[in-house]
Amino acid sequence: MYLRLIWAYLKIGLFGFGGGYAMLSLIQSEVVSTGWITSQMFTDIVAISQMTPGPIGINSATYIGYVVTGSVWGSIAATLAVVLPPFVLVLLASHYITRHSDSAAIQGALHGLRPVVVGLIASAALLLMNSENFGTEATERCLTIAICAAAFCLVYFAKWHPILVIILAGAAGLLLF
Repeated sequence: MYLRLIWAYLKIGLFGFGGGYAMLSLIQSEVVSTGWITSQMFTDIVAISQMTPGPIGINSATYIGYVVTGSVWGSIAATLAVVLPPFVLVLLASHYITRHSDSAAIQGALHGLRPVVVGLIASAALLLMNSENFGTEATERCLTIAICAAAFCLVYFAKWHPILVIILAGAAGLLLF
């Protein structure tokens, strides 16, 4: 089990361009489709990982490593496996990219990666638009969508601080549900 867990998180770490949210669809593919955790557990892990300090990809690796193996060693193995590939890639690439930052090839590669990162983050957003987050009953779903839309508008258009919006959304959830 440890080798399968390490292999899964090495792949996630190696191909997780764009940070934790961009990694979510890859993490979901590796851990939910294998049956290690349920879709509901995945949604809960994402929520917990967002509330705890640190990157979501590392937090989820730590938690899923523990759940899958039932030990702290699984947490350590998954966490190290998800961190190792980007660490090595950054070490190897940073010198080259810094030295050749004006190169058309480097600029082209970075230009090509930007839309992929946006697409991966959009994929994560769609992945989280499920019944675990939005409910199954019509009233619950409408209220949840209203909170989601209000949060988006307050942060994006009104430029409210995200922490204030999180607190308000929690209060709304407490009152409405």
